[in-house]
Amino acid sequence: MSVRVGLAQLNLRLGDLDGNAGMIVDAYDEAVGAGARVVVFSELTVTGYPPEDLLLKPAFVEGAAAALERIAGHTGDVPAVVGFPEDSGAGGPVRLWNSAALCWGGAVRGVFRKHLLPNYAVFDEQRYFVPGTEAGPLLTVDGVAVGVSVCEDLWGPPRTADASPEDGGLPSIVGGEADTSPALAQVAMGAQLLVNLNGSPYRRGKQADREAVARTRAAALGVPVVYVNQVGGQDELVFDGSSFVTDAGGNVVCRLPAFVEQVAVCEVPLAGEAAAGGVLAAPSDPLEEVWQALVVATRDYVRKNGFTDVAVGLSGGIDSSAVAAIAADALGPEHVHGVSMPSRYSSEGSQTDAAQLAANLGIDFRTVPIEPAHAALGGMLETSADVGPSDAGSAHDRAAADLTDQNLQSRIRGVTLMALSNRFGWLVLTTGNKTETSVGYTTLYGDTAGAYAVIRDVPKLLVYELCEWRNRQGDGERIPQACIDKPPSAELRPDQRDDQSLPPYELLDPLVEAYVEGDMSVAEMLEQPELLQHISADPDVVHRITRLVDIAEYKRRQSPPGPRITAKSFGKDRRMPITNFYR
Repeated sequence: MSVRVGLAQLNLRLGDLDGNAGMIVDAYDEAVGAGARVVVFSELTVTGYPPEDLLLKPAFVEGAAAALERIAGHTGDVPAVVGFPEDSGAGGPVRLWNSAALCWGGAVRGVFRKHLLPNYAVFDEQRYFVPGTEAGPLLTVDGVAVGVSVCEDLWGPPRTADASPEDGGLPSIVGGEADTSPALAQVAMGAQLLVNLNGSPYRRGKQADREAVARTRAAALGVPVVYVNQVGGQDELVFDGSSFVTDAGGNVVCRLPAFVEQVAVCEVPLAGEAAAGGVLAAPSDPLEEVWQALVVATRDYVRKNGFTDVAVGLSGGIDSSAVAAIAADALGPEHVHGVSMPSRYSSEGSQTDAAQLAANLGIDFRTVPIEPAHAALGGMLETSADVGPSDAGSAHDRAAADLTDQNLQSRIRGVTLMALSNRFGWLVLTTGNKTETSVGYTTLYGDTAGAYAVIRDVPKLLVYELCEWRNRQGDGERIPQACIDKPPSAELRPDQRDDQSLPPYELLDPLVEAYVEGDMSVAEMLEQPELLQHISADPDVVHRITRLVDIAEYKRRQSPPGPRITAKSFGKDRRMPITNFYR
């Protein structure tokens, strides 16, 4: 015996209640037309995920309920399992359940309410929801009892810092006394199949962890598991979909492709039955997966916010080259405008490389020299405020004057890009990577000026790997090799290189990962063999870098959002105080 399950992996529009209802109805019809006997959607399908403080607005919750009625009214004898926020009727701001509606025959016939409410990493569900307490109801599909749960409910015991899905933790107990998930109770009630609605954001390596948990759960309980996730970008988060099905032995028998909106029907075998087949997309190459995440996040941020075109400042360096290539893949080259803004310090090679990049990508390219503005502002400041470049004064004064001049150039470029944005309606993409953003190697109101920071969560060395991967994809050299090979430099003073101000990225990337993502102390970092091999000659570098990360918090707080691809990004994931004396 098997059950034909429809998996609706949709790119929802957060807050578009009517639009989402239309998408859900269309997906339901498509799945039923393909022979599905039950259609499963993702978590909070009606609203999109995560709706955040929209959930505090009573009118929003009422609108979601009305949209659910429309969806339920469309259903026939094939059930649809749809996520929505349900008003519990309790007083106070936390009054909702995170629920899954069981709809068929033109009405909502039952509701499952999420038990386990994650409050770690990017999740703060306890701000909005109260936990459900009932394991049922079970849904009957062609005589088969189906248990329904929502996201975290599949994982089991409440999460701890060292056992959360976001950190790759697996349930420590599955089916044991401490198992607080509804799954165990549902199987005890007679469930022969478990379906799980998810709003699970992407991070590198996440899919392997999801499948490991589902396989463990299925094998321990002896029932198949259907896992449905949404797809698409939403502010800092990007959802990869990657919905899948395991059989009762824990084998993956169906997997939808990552980052692709799709409705598919999988014949799910029950316990003791052979796999009946279905879509089984191969796991993505790790670099392709990250590239796709950045492309989808950029496309959805631009288009869902009502823009068609973007502007990118092109320096001829690796970061701006990566952002331009991602944007071209996301939006089409005709919607990307590369702007070279040379100063007196810009090398001829960098300008040539920027032009070659634009030609390779097929994007619009224009040059706006900033030297007239640089000279005018520098002269104005030097004569009126004594802050321009000078060879006089102390070493501290000379360094401050030099830094002032460097930042002035970056801010002129930011003003130029924003002027083009105002004139032509282009959304400006910034080009800072995670490593440089971590240590404050960015200019506030300069290269941080823009609407979306495409590689904000991408470490520097990974930027190089992604560019080399993109060049191997069979459509020619997208990023000129010269952009990849040249030593990284901001080119804001003569013969400048990043390694004059920062440690080599081979050391800096692991340091940032340990401090930002691992939350290690300096003492703990100095005990890491993989770090010590780089810093044995100068352990003080760890103190210097961690201090740079700490004092740059005010810059990051004023910088644009960007897509999350690691276990801890800046923004929702990491909420550090700006005024902070702890070191």
